Amino acid sequence: MLYLTRTFPWVLLATCLGSLAYPITSKAQTALDILHKDAKVLILGGGVAGVVAARTLHEQGIDDFIILEARPELGGRMMSHRFGAPDNRWTVEVGANWVQGTQTGDGPANPIWTLAKKHNISLQSSHYFGSIATYDYSGSVDYQDIFQESVRNFDKLTAAAGARVPQRLVDMTARSGYSLSGARPNTPHEMASEYYQFDWEFGATPEETSWLASSWAHNNTFRTFSHENLLSIDQRGFKVALQKEGDSFLTQKQVKLNATVKTIHGSKRGVSVSLIDGTTFKADYALCTFSLGVLQHNDVEFKPPLPDWKMEAIHSMAMYTKIFLQFPKKFWFDTEMAIYADHERGRYPVWQSLDHEAFFPGCGILFVTVTGDFSRRIESMTDAAVQLEILAVLQAMFPETTIPEPSDFYFQRWYSDPLFRGSYSNWPANFLSEHQVNLRATVEERLWFAGEATSKKHFGYLHGAYSEGGDIALTLAECIQGGGCLGLEHVDQVRNALPYDVT
Repeated sequence: MLYLTRTFPWVLLATCLGSLAYPITSKAQTALDILHKDAKVLILGGGVAGVVAARTLHEQGIDDFIILEARPELGGRMMSHRFGAPDNRWTVEVGANWVQGTQTGDGPANPIWTLAKKHNISLQSSHYFGSIATYDYSGSVDYQDIFQESVRNFDKLTAAAGARVPQRLVDMTARSGYSLSGARPNTPHEMASEYYQFDWEFGATPEETSWLASSWAHNNTFRTFSHENLLSIDQRGFKVALQKEGDSFLTQKQVKLNATVKTIHGSKRGVSVSLIDGTTFKADYALCTFSLGVLQHNDVEFKPPLPDWKMEAIHSMAMYTKIFLQFPKKFWFDTEMAIYADHERGRYPVWQSLDHEAFFPGCGILFVTVTGDFSRRIESMTDAAVQLEILAVLQAMFPETTIPEPSDFYFQRWYSDPLFRGSYSNWPANFLSEHQVNLRATVEERLWFAGEATSKKHFGYLHGAYSEGGDIALTLAECIQGGGCLGLEHVDQVRNALPYDVT
């Protein structure tokens, strides 16, 4: 059953007047305290969803909001890092790096592409499939035919998923989808090629991922916008697009940086948000844009606890880790990309050269991407241990070369960071549409949620965070302007279409 809730100002007035006739208890005092507001809306998190939500409220004539951001700058998972030897330093993107899909003809434009153009972000087309070299543990090995077969297998996977939706056929894991489509990789070359198509895109294995949802997220991005991928090479950092957008409408008093949320106390009267430094902010509404990983790890305490229907909807967080190395001199492939096939699936498989004429010639920078459990694994290791493993892989890839010590080495530990606890969301096969409804739904009419994870069509993508920040804030603005709040619906219990037959 769907639940809708509405709060009216006269209810709050009656409650407040009634409290004057009785001694003030601690609970009543808390309620009275919440009535003394610092803002109409607290936006928790200054990433894409948070900043776009703030802009949407501003456009609706609502400027009584405060963004609380834990980091010293806006940007969220659009995070850059100054990297390299002192005489050869560059800005690299440890978080979001690409505009994924731009625009086809007069069709819809990816809003991240529009934002990047508006603020003159330097972008360069990435050729994922047309500029790639193949390696395994014995060195350079040509398995381009297997790689191209993996491209066709992924296309069949998404096409078959699309055919299941109108027939209302049950969801399965993407691994089951691959098998039903006739793809069953067994060799290291086949597994590495499949990883490149799937894990590198979704940050999780086919076994962990919904067949239908992964397909529609991919199709709604690349078939709606375009198949083009644009890599940010802007030395100001990709995050500048969001920060410049914020500069166009935010005032200093509307943004609190280095403000890490510890506790969120919600009621039908409003919200009270406490920071780790003891500061408290009160408002009529709070819009929570934290990552699912933060919610899963209970890094922020909710009082009262989030209801069961909300907790059940807080699903998986994918891991995607880029490991950067800088060397005094380039010794690797001249293509943009390379695949390494190991006996162990997912062991340092996807490589990209930034020392390329299209990107940063002469930078000496190479990076490798790992995902999922392997990302968590390396976060349990020291930098020195991870570096040693990677140098051994490079030695296997280039057996005729003596691999030098890198002049710089860095990777962001997303899973260990209490501000993120992962890279982006993933939709598992047991996550139903009703769960997605509950992920977006308000709690006690006052606590709202937005982010890439709440997007049904574009979860896991920057443009998903953008669209959700705008859509949720627009609905919130309508509630505020209407003098009451029709909360977003939730499903109290998510059930099977048919009961279990255990006879």
